[in-house]
Amino acid sequence: MSLGTEEGNKPKSAGTGRYLLALIPLIVFACIALAVGKVMYDQEVHGTDISAIPSALIGTRAPTLALAPLDGSNLPALTDNAIKGKLTLVNVFASWCLPCREEHPVLKQLAKDGRLNIVAINYKDTGENALRFLGELGNPYSAIGIDPNGSAAIDWGVYGIPESYLVAPDGTILYKQVGPFTANSLKEGLYPAIEKAQGKSAL
Repeated sequence: MSLGTEEGNKPKSAGTGRYLLALIPLIVFACIALAVGKVMYDQEVHGTDISAIPSALIGTRAPTLALAPLDGSNLPALTDNAIKGKLTLVNVFASWCLPCREEHPVLKQLAKDGRLNIVAINYKDTGENALRFLGELGNPYSAIGIDPNGSAAIDWGVYGIPESYLVAPDGTILYKQVGPFTANSLKEGLYPAIEKAQGKSAL
């Protein structure tokens, strides 16, 4: 009887607390679902390109480049001299990156644009695999620098690869693309940035 009395005297708040605790995962999940849904809605309805993530580096001087060359590529090292005085797209890639493989044909097309110099930071890769990647898919780059420990990527504020930065002839970062280029990001992002840069250089 005493046990029954003790059970009966337990505060109801304990049960309520357990109930609320059990609801927390559901609330968190609902918040995440709403956030994802909003992003998808914005992308679908407003044409928002979620890959065009702003960078704190835009409008500032590009980080110093002093990366060793990719041995066997017959291309120069990626240094400041490789981009100095040229409108340059700095592309961060790796052979193990599937989106990089998807993006590569776009880079090859961009390499035909006489306004643009394309160089690469080869991120946390092996020389053998990087050479195989370029041998299979072609090489759009005028210079490649290796970044085996990712330190250069940190300097450039890389979120995830592939990632690309449009750098003005004077070394100012003009535009950043996170993820592979798409038709929309080219039309709405990169091409206008190139044209704007060309307009400024003509003044």
